Amino acid sequence: MSFLLRLAALSAWNRRLTLGLLMASIALSTVLLVGIERLRQDARASFNEAVSGADLVVGPRGSPVGLILFSVFRIGAPTDTLSWAAFQKLERDPAVAWAVPLSLGDSHRGFAVLGTTTAYFERFRHGEKRPLTFAAGRGFSGIFEAVIGAEVAERLKYTVGARITLAHGTGEFALAEHTDKPFTVTGILTRTGTPVDRTVHVSLEAIEAIHLDWRGGTPIPGVVIPPEFVRKFDLTPKTISAALVGLNSRAEVFEAQRRLHAERAEPMLAVLPGVALDELWQLLGTAERTLSVVSALVALVSFAGLIAAVLAGLNERRRELAILRAVGARPRELTLLLFCEGILVTVGGVAAGLTILALGTAAFGDTLLSAYGVQLATRLLTMDEAPLVAGVLAAGCLASLVPGIRAYRLSLADGLTPHT
Repeated sequence: MSFLLRLAALSAWNRRLTLGLLMASIALSTVLLVGIERLRQDARASFNEAVSGADLVVGPRGSPVGLILFSVFRIGAPTDTLSWAAFQKLERDPAVAWAVPLSLGDSHRGFAVLGTTTAYFERFRHGEKRPLTFAAGRGFSGIFEAVIGAEVAERLKYTVGARITLAHGTGEFALAEHTDKPFTVTGILTRTGTPVDRTVHVSLEAIEAIHLDWRGGTPIPGVVIPPEFVRKFDLTPKTISAALVGLNSRAEVFEAQRRLHAERAEPMLAVLPGVALDELWQLLGTAERTLSVVSALVALVSFAGLIAAVLAGLNERRRELAILRAVGARPRELTLLLFCEGILVTVGGVAAGLTILALGTAAFGDTLLSAYGVQLATRLLTMDEAPLVAGVLAAGCLASLVPGIRAYRLSLADGLTPHT
C-alpha cells in the first residue's frame, strides 16, 4: 500500500500542472462551502451577542426587525420616534427594572452617533452578559463630551482629548456638520466585537444642544447659538428613537409586551431581541440556501473537472498502465493507483482550502468586523463544518473511482497495441 501511495504521488507530481489546477479548484470549493457556513454561524453569533442584557427593545410602531436593526446594529434609520413622555411612562411601569433611552440620526465620518444616558454604560451587556468597560478615559459628564468605540478610535486614530464634530444624518446621507459645537473625547470603550465598537456615544442633552438652531433637519437661517449659551435653554429631550428595557422578572416579559402594545396614548412596539433575530434569519434563509447551493455546484464542477482530466490523461497513460500490468501489477492495483492519485489531489485541495480560509480570516477579519459588524473566529475546522469537509472528501473518493474503474477495464493487449 505504501508503495502504491508513493507511486501515486510520483505520478501526480509528473502531471503537477494539470492536477495543481484541479487542486486549486477543489480548494476554492472548500473555501466557498466552509466559508459560507462559517460566515453564517459567526454572523448569527455576532448578532445574537450584540445585546444580551435587555429583555425588550421598545420603539415606535413598525417592523420588529427594523427596530432591532437600527437600535442595536445601527443599520438603517428610524422612521418614527417615541415621545419623551412615553419613555418616562415606560420607566414608571411596575414591571420595568430599568430603561435606557436611545437617540439616533447623527453620525461622525460614517460612524453612528448614539445619544443616551450614563445608564447605558452600566446596563448594556453583550456576549455572555459582559458589561462595557473603558480601555481609556471615562464616561461623558458634560454636554459636549463623547465616548467612542474601539473601532472608531482605531480607524480614526483618536485618543482621549481628541476634538470631533458631529454631522446631521447618517452614513452617506450625512448633511452639514455641527462645526460650531465640537465635542471632546473623554473615553474609549474596550473592544466588544459588537456595533458599540463603531459608535460615538453622547448625552441626550448634547443631541438637543446641537440641534437648537436647527428646524426640520436644516439650520435656521441667520440663527447661531454658541456652545457657551446652550445651557440657557431647556435641553430635555423631546423624542427618542428607541429604548432598551430590563424587567424585574423575565416571567413578566410577555405580559409587559402585551401591555405596551395595547398603549393607546402613543403606539409602541416592544420586541424580544431573540425573537426578532429569529425572524431576521428566516428572512435571510433563502439567501443562505442559495449561497450553499451555488457552493455545492462549484464543488460538483470541480470534481467533474477532476474526472475529466484524469480520464483524458488515461489514454496517454494506457501504455504506462500496460507496462505495469506486464511487470506483475494486478488490475485492482491499477485501480487503486488511480484512486490514490484522486484522493491525494482531493485531500491536498481540501487542506489548501482550509488553510486559505484560516489565513484569509486572520488577514481580513478586522475589515469584515468594521464594515459589517461580523466577527469571524480564526480556526481550521469545527464540528459543524466537519460534515461539509467530509462531504467534499467523499465526493472526491467517488470521483476518483471513475478513472480507476476505467483503468481496470483496459486490457494488456489494448495498452500495447498502437493506435492510428
